[in-house]
Amino acid sequence: MTGRVAMVPLERARRLGEEIGLPAPMASRSAFRALANNPPLLKAVYGQLTTLLLRNTFDTRLRELMIMRIGWVTGSVYEWTQHWRVATTAGIPPEDVLAVRDWRVSDRLTAADKAVLTATDESLAGKTISDATWAEVTKHITDPGQQVEFVVAMGNWTMFSMLLRNLKIPVEDGVAVWPPDGIASAAAEA
Repeated sequence: MTGRVAMVPLERARRLGEEIGLPAPMASRSAFRALANNPPLLKAVYGQLTTLLLRNTFDTRLRELMIMRIGWVTGSVYEWTQHWRVATTAGIPPEDVLAVRDWRVSDRLTAADKAVLTATDESLAGKTISDATWAEVTKHITDPGQQVEFVVAMGNWTMFSMLLRNLKIPVEDGVAVWPPDGIASAAAEA
């Protein structure tokens, strides 16, 4: 698949990545190379992204389950594919990651997982997180800084899903999509 905007050449992307302090593997990814068409925006977007990924205080499991849910609901093949690796490398069992597809009937997920996924679904539906859902979230995420990070992270990966889908940014060559089973979200078919 070809994206809607050209990706900057790999060497230029690597130089830009070095300039903003991004780990080299991230600078070679398609999403980075598409955003590199606008270096000031790239710096801002990846500054936030690296803070949320590398200097996070919000629980990694909850963050990755939230991201996988966003990828599934929005049909973002790139987001699902890249974060499958991030989630499983972080030690989240593949069965738990797959459970986000139909999380309400899963017996694999914790009460904290389900609270975060409820809030994610409410936000993805264009709603404000309900008071009842927020009360459940704050039973598990008690630190106000982490609560703020949760909402910012949700907005960040929703924005990335929008960016990836609307610019049709392709998954890198040789990477199997919709891991582990190739089953795509119905939203991806739309």
